[in-house]
Amino acid sequence: MIAAATIDARPRAAAVTNRPLLTADLAAVAANTRDLAAHAPGAALMAVVKADGFGHGAVDVARTALAAGATRLGVTSVDEALALRAAGIAAPILSWLNPVDADFGAAVAAGIDLAVASRPHLEAVAAAGAGPARVHLHLDTGMARDGAPPAEWAQLCGAARLAEQRGQLRVDGVMGHLACADVPADRANATGRTRFAWGVEVARSSGLRPAHRHLAATAATLTDPRTHHTLVRIGAGLFGIDPSRTVRLRPALTLTAPLVGVRRVRAGTPVGYGHAWTAPAATHLGLLPLGYADGLPRAASGRAEVLVRGRRRRLVGLLSMDQAVVDLGDDAVAPGEVATLFGPGDDGEPTAAEWAAWAGTIEHEIVTGIGPRVARESVAVLRSVR
Repeated sequence: MIAAATIDARPRAAAVTNRPLLTADLAAVAANTRDLAAHAPGAALMAVVKADGFGHGAVDVARTALAAGATRLGVTSVDEALALRAAGIAAPILSWLNPVDADFGAAVAAGIDLAVASRPHLEAVAAAGAGPARVHLHLDTGMARDGAPPAEWAQLCGAARLAEQRGQLRVDGVMGHLACADVPADRANATGRTRFAWGVEVARSSGLRPAHRHLAATAATLTDPRTHHTLVRIGAGLFGIDPSRTVRLRPALTLTAPLVGVRRVRAGTPVGYGHAWTAPAATHLGLLPLGYADGLPRAASGRAEVLVRGRRRRLVGLLSMDQAVVDLGDDAVAPGEVATLFGPGDDGEPTAAEWAAWAGTIEHEIVTGIGPRVARESVAVLRSVR
């Protein structure tokens, strides 16, 4: 377990003002962790920090969530899990998406739990030879992607029991995932709950005694206590994203960039590739040094806004690979002044949810898509949600 009782807010990169900057508010992550834990008082909380902590920094987020009440961590790959161990994080970690030839030996030696969704995966983990592996059997509860199909479940459970008896592994959990938890009334959720209950009973009838049963991610944790079981997996919710739109969580990410150029143009001046926008009147145009290579969705062209000098300004023309143009109107804003592309919304700036709406996607894609050219820092300054 993490030893520190306070948030580790050491920056991953020095704060800068002369280039785009992505700031993760660890106090918001801590507050969201506590809020979500309160929605599932009978279950332990797994903080899911895959994809570099949804773009917020996996190590900092992991330490923060553990200090705020999470008891274990979840990631996709073995490599993600090993990176957390290399950072000195000793809490239980589950890795649930790996090819059959992943380095399961290194994972078992590092004390990483492994999800198993097929006989070949089970056999590969059992043969890792680094001591008894802790595994979570993964059942497909209605998504037809990861997880063992129901027709193969009994055979997988039986094989896992034999491997337990040989001392090769221990089945520590059974897991599933709901396809439509963001729509609580969807009938697919009832099907998923029923299938998961059946899967647990099959496992037990095979002689397995898993200590952990987990089906709920953020949306189900917030809306359906029947899915909580012994453990809930919280990913998006840590960062202020509620797919069910039922509560107000605290957005934890802010993206800013300086204006690297400002020019005055006449009415009728076309802007950018394809001249997709033409100035209807004389105006000032500001240039931001980031574009779709940095994670700004090109599909948001013509709709996205940023905050400059306390006012929202429209991005005009097509978003380019490295550049975005903002219409500053009559304000002679100086180069070097900072635009806020998205944040928690406290000062009127756009949010990641708005960018998602402008691009026709989800918040998860916005926050995980910011590219490596953008500098990162971590802070711990919780701001209220309006």
